[in-house]
Amino acid sequence: MKLQSLYFLCLIGSGFTSQAQTWQPVTTKNTCSTRHENAAALIGDSLYAVGGRGIKPLEALNLKTLVWQTLPTPPVEMNHFQAVTYKGELYVIGAFQGQYPHETPISTIYIYSPKQGKWRTGAEIPKERLRGSAGVVVYKDKIYMACGIIDGHYDGHVAWLDEYDPQTNMWKRLPDAPRTRDHIAAAVVGDKMYLAGGRSSTARINKVLETTIAEVDVYDFKTGRWETLPATSNIPTQRAGATAVTQGGKVWIIGGETVQLLAHNEAEALDPKTNRWTSGPRMQQGRHGTQAVVHDGKIYIVAGSANHGGGPELNTVEVLK
Repeated sequence: MKLQSLYFLCLIGSGFTSQAQTWQPVTTKNTCSTRHENAAALIGDSLYAVGGRGIKPLEALNLKTLVWQTLPTPPVEMNHFQAVTYKGELYVIGAFQGQYPHETPISTIYIYSPKQGKWRTGAEIPKERLRGSAGVVVYKDKIYMACGIIDGHYDGHVAWLDEYDPQTNMWKRLPDAPRTRDHIAAAVVGDKMYLAGGRSSTARINKVLETTIAEVDVYDFKTGRWETLPATSNIPTQRAGATAVTQGGKVWIIGGETVQLLAHNEAEALDPKTNRWTSGPRMQQGRHGTQAVVHDGKIYIVAGSANHGGGPELNTVEVLK
């Protein structure tokens, strides 16, 4: 008995738990459209799947009833963007439209109001700062767009950081990030924004999937300064087209694509307190070109592409419990 008790205590001390986190399929009561290079957002108890290659309907999954609802289709095609929620509405900023490799940036913000059940056109994005495949976050009632690429996958990756105030429709340029990167998603923990993953797509010289970035760049909203974390904090699995969420005080980078045929199923978490990465459970289905959301402490992810590039498109949902 003593040996068994000692063994049990050792397991607890090593972090063992009988209720380890795992990705599980979400069995919905109906199905949604397949899509990739889309985004997702959480408003209330609903996960909104928005955009993707081609014209796709806006669809919302009630995470309590697990019923999909088809909503008004966006006014234009929108792909390669990170959606955000601001004051109960869905914002699309820094999206592309069109086909590979010369996707073109959408010049205005588009907003969906669940209360009104309608899309509306928001403010124009400054012409000289247009791009897609950028990281977009909300911090203290303002929206921030980091990095991205001007000409689809062809060329023109940038290190820009812009601040948009939805209350005044004013834009402000902030200091450039330490490096350019596109196919990036950003996450905020406390007063800092984290950029991990992404790449420098350059189809002009036939280098796209292999141009991934290892370093993690962090912007401090309070000081207005960037820093690059030490090399020991580089992302363990370099990839682009991943999604980033904040859960449990950590930055999670989930899925993505590289030169390997199958989309990545890795889920890795950076602890801002220690700047150390840990490997979380792998998704059951690798996917890239989509976005995850956090609801009731759980991470949900929907759709995306199962292989690198353009397909096959998915419509499945997984949850990390």
